[in-house]
Amino acid sequence: MPEAWAHLPQWRVLDTDFGSGLHFLTLWRAWRADPQRPRLLHVVAITPQAVPAEALSSPELAAQWHGLLPGFHRLSFDDGRVLLTLCVGALEPMLRAQRFEADAIVFNGPAEAVKPVARFARRGTQLTSATDTQAVRDALAQLGFQVDATQGPDGLRAVFDPAWDVRRREPPPEHLGAPGRCAVIGAGLAGAAVASSLARRGWQVTVLDAADGPAAGASGLPVGMLAPHVSSDDALLSRLTRAGIRATWTELERLLEAGRDWRPTGALERRPDGDVRVPPGWSAEGPNESWPATGAQLAFAGLPAHTAALWHPRAAWVRPRALIGAWLQQPGVSLRTGARVASLERSGGGWRLQDAAGATLAEADRVVIAGGIDSAVLASALPLQPVRGQLEWGRVPLADAALPVTPVNGDGHLIAHVPDADGALWLTGATFDRDSRDTAPTADGTMANRERLARLHPAAAAALAPAFADGHARRWVGVRCASADRRPLVGPLDGAAMPGVWVSTAMGSRGLSFAALCAELLAAHWHGEPLPLPATLAKALNTARL
Repeated sequence: MPEAWAHLPQWRVLDTDFGSGLHFLTLWRAWRADPQRPRLLHVVAITPQAVPAEALSSPELAAQWHGLLPGFHRLSFDDGRVLLTLCVGALEPMLRAQRFEADAIVFNGPAEAVKPVARFARRGTQLTSATDTQAVRDALAQLGFQVDATQGPDGLRAVFDPAWDVRRREPPPEHLGAPGRCAVIGAGLAGAAVASSLARRGWQVTVLDAADGPAAGASGLPVGMLAPHVSSDDALLSRLTRAGIRATWTELERLLEAGRDWRPTGALERRPDGDVRVPPGWSAEGPNESWPATGAQLAFAGLPAHTAALWHPRAAWVRPRALIGAWLQQPGVSLRTGARVASLERSGGGWRLQDAAGATLAEADRVVIAGGIDSAVLASALPLQPVRGQLEWGRVPLADAALPVTPVNGDGHLIAHVPDADGALWLTGATFDRDSRDTAPTADGTMANRERLARLHPAAAAALAPAFADGHARRWVGVRCASADRRPLVGPLDGAAMPGVWVSTAMGSRGLSFAALCAELLAAHWHGEPLPLPATLAKALNTARL
């Protein structure tokens, strides 16, 4: 590898037999040891099923070895510069779900598996195979590989160099040259996540926001909740939130202080309809990470034993401002506040960002619109809907036993015992007022949240009643941005009329779940990287679906 990957922006490997991770760990060690290593190392590894964590020889790998249901799982190491996309399932379906060109392929399989693997080769792709049979050699040669006549220490070796022109399966990626300047509009969760992901790939990113500081919009709530969506048929939203939480979780562990900025508490989800079904085959033994709550878990949360609820161990409370601040402090990211972008104008091969008076705020090769509901100013063709949300919050003594240590959600949510210099925080809500941009708190909103809390956790509602009565409870209002189908929008705004202008917006009420995932998906599209999601799920987030 060192001779082939020196000074490249990335190196992409397809491994058809992950096993216990020996290939990955060997490659990772080589990458770490090489001062001329590429900026990013991508490994896409396929395994029929994940081996037990105790079979792994790397504690760093074992620490992320959880929730490995069939499908894609993006594991991140070395500050996001080493990315392992573990694909759990049969070889051919996993290959059909991925899109990228490999720089190297590690193959282990029968001759009939050569063809689907060869679709990932570009001219010059190196292939090694522990399966050295005449049938495999013949299949490789027929598909355009030049096969080494001798067997090396790693088995069969070949290079993809066909005598014919290679036709791409799809248009080339948006960007394969050297990263340049990017302007990101919006300093909330979506914009900060994009800025961090692009800066990690070498971009110089300027984040512009109209407010006086970051997280001034819907991302600025005092504390938020990170929890999955679960459905008995494992619907699209359920799979997306699992992938999103894994992406966010990695960033929380990498950048924030547990116990101060976030806490992996787990969460109880009350099911008002009594339906606690999970997909067939799920159980408390895993690999899934949600299941019906036990009596002990309900009692710990202060709920009756007969309560219909799910337990989500992979859930947490998070201070969004802390995460946004950490992303914006990454090398290569600069923030400009008080900069309201009113228009975009072509400037050479890039874009000029202008305010309402026509003054230039920034110039960039590419632009990402990630301003929440304010994205509608520049992306008026997208079906973006404002959704007003009001929360109630306040402070209580840390030892108040009436409020559960574990967050509870369902019809609304309750988070308590969040450490703060002025007293532990509690927060409950929220309203969901479609087509409203009104940021003024209302008494009706407070009443709706109190009624919601009384249904969600009666004991907590009673304990907090004095705070509402004496005026110590506070109110917070933010306006979320949602799409017509309630899924984020990640993709080009108008590839023909506005080349190089993309959006990452419409996170709805799940910005903590989706921002990091959407940022990595955008970066993958720009750089021809392996997708962090199966192609069908990535397509479900793309602006082209509209």
